[in-house]
Amino acid sequence: MSRLLIGAAFALSLAGCGFQLRGSQTLPIERLYLALPVNSPIGAEITRVVRSSTNASVVQDRKEAQAIMELLGEQREREVLSINAQGRAREYQLRLRTTFRVIDQEGVELIAPTSLLARRDIAFNESELLAKESEEVLLYRDMQSDLVRQIVNRLQGIKLSTHAS
Repeated sequence: MSRLLIGAAFALSLAGCGFQLRGSQTLPIERLYLALPVNSPIGAEITRVVRSSTNASVVQDRKEAQAIMELLGEQREREVLSINAQGRAREYQLRLRTTFRVIDQEGVELIAPTSLLARRDIAFNESELLAKESEEVLLYRDMQSDLVRQIVNRLQGIKLSTHAS
């Protein structure tokens, strides 16, 4: 009986705080063409998220699309934040920057070129080199997922003009 009460209290507390699972997002476009670089990790994740988590279908032909999303740039940066007494890096800031825009069939910008930036700090220790390299890979993947979510959220704000098909 106490387990049932604890479970019910937990469920009510989650419901009360506004928690809900991230579901499907409704985009104002039905057919989206993704003009992405072939080997872009962000491009691959955008494709996956749009196909699996939105109402829009990804079309293979640019002419069939209501909107065309172009990935204009993707840049990974690493900056030293602090050094130790020997002059070696002790802490880095990792950055992932991406730039995109969305146009319609006539080339009218639905979303002007937009740059998004994600940052993460990472402590560095030479004795844990392999672990830190793995952590860096995971942090970049996490930043990539954050940026893809931001891009899809911005796609929700598209206002189609009346002449778009």
